Amino acid sequence: MATQFARSLSRYQRGRRAVLFLLLLVAAFALLFISSYPEQGEFHEFVEAVGISLIGIAVIGRLWCTLYIGGRKAAELIQDGPYSITRNPLYVFSSIGATGAGAETGSVVVALFFGIATAIAFHVVAKKEEGVLAGAFGDAFTSYCARVPRFFPKLSLYKDSVTVTVYPKRLYTTFMDSLVFFAAFPFFEFIGWLQFHHYLPIFLRLP
Repeated sequence: MATQFARSLSRYQRGRRAVLFLLLLVAAFALLFISSYPEQGEFHEFVEAVGISLIGIAVIGRLWCTLYIGGRKAAELIQDGPYSITRNPLYVFSSIGATGAGAETGSVVVALFFGIATAIAFHVVAKKEEGVLAGAFGDAFTSYCARVPRFFPKLSLYKDSVTVTVYPKRLYTTFMDSLVFFAAFPFFEFIGWLQFHHYLPIFLRLP
């Protein structure tokens, strides 16, 4: 039973990565022909700076989640740390990271689209994942769901553990996965260079 649960959970986690990769791939293709308005200037740079900050928050947040979840998600119901204020903190921080990646275009509209689209996709994944967790943890998970929101954190619920077992390999994997957000900066800078030199046409400018 435990092995079957672990396999089911692993399948949904692979689905989560696939969803994020697909969203980024589709968005990257669309952004080949979209530019920010204004294309340069203080506002453009401010949006990019906010984006870098959001990506930093996302990376730190994802590592924070991994400290608690480690390799224990299939073995026990984690309800401490970030999991005490939202049932899916990894999805929350990933959505923040996606917003930051979108902001590297210099467009607020693109940033919001990245964040909202990612949050919606993860909401679907989370609902399917909850069915597996409910089957494994029963009433404990039902009580957890009744108390803690699925996505938007409720900070007043925060509680912590006295000790946390750290799994270094999990931290390394999470960190490497998070680097995809930082890759947005050089990627969109390169697209901007191609558009500026008219190698790519611009069909739409977004604020």
